[in-house]
Amino acid sequence: MDPSVLIGIAAILIVAKLGGELFERIGQPAVLGELAGGIVAGNLALIGFNGAEFLKGNEVIAALAQLGVIVLLFEVGLESNVADMMKVGWSSLAVAAAGVVAPFFLGWAVAAYFIPNGPQLKHIFIGATLCATSVGITARVLKDTGHLARPEARIILGAAVIDDVLGLLILAVIAAAIKAAQSGASLALVDVALIAAKAISFLIGAIVIGHYVVPRVFHRAGRLQGNGVLLALAISFCFLMAWVASRVGLAPIVGAFAAGLVLDEAHFKSFRSREELRLEELIVPVSALLVPVFFVLMGLKVDLKAFAKPELLLYAGALTAAAILGKQVCALAVFERNINRPAIGIGMIPRGEVGLIMAGIGATLTLPNAAGINEPVIGTVTFGAVVIMVIVTTLITPPALKWSLARGTRVFEDRRSPELLRDLADDALERV
Repeated sequence: MDPSVLIGIAAILIVAKLGGELFERIGQPAVLGELAGGIVAGNLALIGFNGAEFLKGNEVIAALAQLGVIVLLFEVGLESNVADMMKVGWSSLAVAAAGVVAPFFLGWAVAAYFIPNGPQLKHIFIGATLCATSVGITARVLKDTGHLARPEARIILGAAVIDDVLGLLILAVIAAAIKAAQSGASLALVDVALIAAKAISFLIGAIVIGHYVVPRVFHRAGRLQGNGVLLALAISFCFLMAWVASRVGLAPIVGAFAAGLVLDEAHFKSFRSREELRLEELIVPVSALLVPVFFVLMGLKVDLKAFAKPELLLYAGALTAAAILGKQVCALAVFERNINRPAIGIGMIPRGEVGLIMAGIGATLTLPNAAGINEPVIGTVTFGAVVIMVIVTTLITPPALKWSLARGTRVFEDRRSPELLRDLADDALERV
């Protein structure tokens, strides 16, 4: 290993923490600060400093970033629960389906318009980057405003988890199609159906294993008296599932998400009896070390010189509009009455880390262009446009959701309070 990698990793972690701290102080997610710090560091060459350039293509840092993504999706899976997903009702399922289908086709259309000579699979992959919702950002707003117990919050959070699953399934299918195209083969509709069936079967198999096998393994491991057994076993299970996913032709992050999804607090009773920390708490130091490397690296790959081109800004604006408008269709999919539908549409807007993960995967995949030369599915221009989309959707959601929830609360209370309406009418008559 080149010793300069060590100073590079140190610089990445410092940039991540400074950027995250700065953005948290202004009420924004730390992930945006990590991304912004990477963008600044990656473009220092514009003022004559080239010391950060080697970080963009270094294999060790790229490997650490990939491990960070796997740990991040494992965390997302830990925060999700199969039983809770089954309880959220048909509204969450309908909202999730609408929130995947509409942005997917809108993003596909935007990519086809701005990259008319690109392969169709490229257009489809760009559409897929708009599918998933960043549940963490919306959850934080709902918690801060004290609205977590409202039906709108349950629908939003349930739908966000489900459309993460749907987004990962779409990613698995499209990535497999791209890999087939790289080898000169083509995928028929039957092949696509087989890939989708494989992904669904993998998730179902993981859930079955989690129900029958994992509890016994963790119960036996609970007899071990050493320190850190729970964390080591959980991380090993995560990496094992990620490896199995890659062996069956799926993205490793699908396996990591499935690993987190099937692990339940009930599996760790033997560890909790020894007063060990919860797994979600144990994983925090690992996540704090590896996950920022991914987001800073994504920022490093953003070329600010490309933003000088008006067509890029127009492309990014169209992609952002597709991402926002596509999620507003979610409001039409709610079955219940007396629900703040605009709040549900707004709550599904942020893309956050999931959009960046998909864009990062797209940057590693290649397709032959019209001249037969392989080029990245997510090139420099598209990557910059996706980053703009992620930043805008993440920034506008907290204030817009707070406004919508407050407005919806007033309207709902007005509808439910005839006495208030009579008082307002009496007051108006007195003024007349």
